[in-house]
Amino acid sequence: MAVDNALSSPLGPPACEKDAKALQFLEEMTRNADSVQEDVLAKILTQNADVEYLKRFNLDGATDRETFKSKIPMIRYEDLQPEIQRIANGDRSSILSAHPISEFLTSSGTSAGERKLMPTIKQELDRRQLLYSLLMPVMNLYVPGLDKGKGLYFLFVKSETRTPGGLLARPVLTSYYRSDHFKTRPYDPYNVYTSPNEAILCADSFQSMYTQMLCGLLEREQVLRVGAVFASGLLRAIRFLQLHWRELSDDIESGMLNKKITDPTVKDCTLKILKPNPKLAEFVRMECGKENWEGIITRIWPNTKYLDVIVTGAMAQYIPTLDYYSGCLPKACTMYASSECYFGLNLNPMCKPSEVCYTIMPNMAYFEFLPHEPAGISQDSTPKLVDLADVELGKEYELVITTYAGLYRYRVGDILRVTGFHNSAPQFHFVRRKNVLLSIDSDKTDESELQKAVENASQLLREFNTSVVEYTSYANTKTIPGHYVIYWELLVKDSANSPGDEVLNQCCLAMEESLNSVYRQGRVADNSIGPLEIRVVKNGTFEELMDYAISRGASINQYKVPRCVNFTPIMELLDSRVVSKHFSPAVPHWTPERRR
Repeated sequence: MAVDNALSSPLGPPACEKDAKALQFLEEMTRNADSVQEDVLAKILTQNADVEYLKRFNLDGATDRETFKSKIPMIRYEDLQPEIQRIANGDRSSILSAHPISEFLTSSGTSAGERKLMPTIKQELDRRQLLYSLLMPVMNLYVPGLDKGKGLYFLFVKSETRTPGGLLARPVLTSYYRSDHFKTRPYDPYNVYTSPNEAILCADSFQSMYTQMLCGLLEREQVLRVGAVFASGLLRAIRFLQLHWRELSDDIESGMLNKKITDPTVKDCTLKILKPNPKLAEFVRMECGKENWEGIITRIWPNTKYLDVIVTGAMAQYIPTLDYYSGCLPKACTMYASSECYFGLNLNPMCKPSEVCYTIMPNMAYFEFLPHEPAGISQDSTPKLVDLADVELGKEYELVITTYAGLYRYRVGDILRVTGFHNSAPQFHFVRRKNVLLSIDSDKTDESELQKAVENASQLLREFNTSVVEYTSYANTKTIPGHYVIYWELLVKDSANSPGDEVLNQCCLAMEESLNSVYRQGRVADNSIGPLEIRVVKNGTFEELMDYAISRGASINQYKVPRCVNFTPIMELLDSRVVSKHFSPAVPHWTPERRR
């Protein structure tokens, strides 16, 4: 479609007039980032002038930045927990927001072992939809012709529950997929999925994955991009194909749907496109039956131009495996978002994963940045927060947000590095989540949680007069799904009464029972995390680890055992000292209901 020159974009020639308008909006927002931020804060404070939380700090209706910063404290989730609990228990007064809290979005971060509850309001769906609407106009600048085919996206809803006061509590993407914004979205030739809505919205993860994979195979030649939310999710889909290609090819050959698919809406929508196709069934059997699965994505979906998955932060560990299965297709990280807020997008989505940076959209919330000093450098006891337009190139910051839904100067916990600017809006590289030690999927386990899990599991060793002398860990992503590996060095005081395999297997399960609800849901309901593994190492192994660190320049006085390792020589040293391996024999306890 010809596009009016007046609507052309500095980012590049738009694919159509609709894209031109989206890119023009993006330019306007980023060109005036500071004034947009000033307006956003004024709107939030005007809208919520009479809420209990702001009145507590005597803001008195002020909407300027200086008064806001002088009176409202910077907070963490725990500081807000009493207010959130009141809302969860049914208090409908204006505690945090003048607009009614419509539901809670459950964060992948946890507090006291349970998912954090993030308050949201209905109007936030419009803001999220606005950010989604910018993704394809940007992508179309880099990859032409995406309107000529479809996207094979493996998207899933997760379990939801209700708080004592009756509000829904569910992950942000489940909320979005179940909303009319998603279910009744207008047709867009640049954004057509092979997966029917009914399959995406099916709560049974097996039926959902099976039918999404089946539809993707049936339309294999139309697929131009393959994706999931996280890299780990796409690899689970490949593993699912490895396990179920025979059943899938039988369905394709006969035109009849597997009897395990019992959801009526899923059956109906799948049978509309499932017709006998012996030639396609034979092709699937031939490709999937080969021992070598290298490049399987492009072998089965030959027109795939890129993978649409998050491969930043903890997901970077999956890049080599994705490269193996895709033949090194480009990996597009398109947006940066969380349960608390949607932040921004990647204006160069086809860049290398190591070069991904996100442009914060100043209309989404009011953003401040807490200067973050690397470990070992003393931090100012009262550091001054920096505004969006005032961050400095090359420096690292912790993100602090104020949202329309009632979070005020809230520390998100993400560490970001400034890599550049688009107009006046800064661009950030996601460095890491603060304090996260282990992560396979959406789980985030910190050092204190791991310590507690080790302590709880080691109780089982007491009757054998055995204790854990030292431990470390790593997230093993070579298996699909990935799993936690914990290295233990044991002190066995009575070799005639040492703990056997069964006891150490139970130690694995005891550790899992001690981990947070996001981890346990990944093990039980989502099948996104494999059984925890304990590897017992020879006595003296951790002394060798210290000797190695000192040989590389570490100070003997300041050396601490790393509670998580990912440096290849250290992992090779540990693995060369393993005397036994043990796995959790069962899944830990988990239900959608929150612990009271």
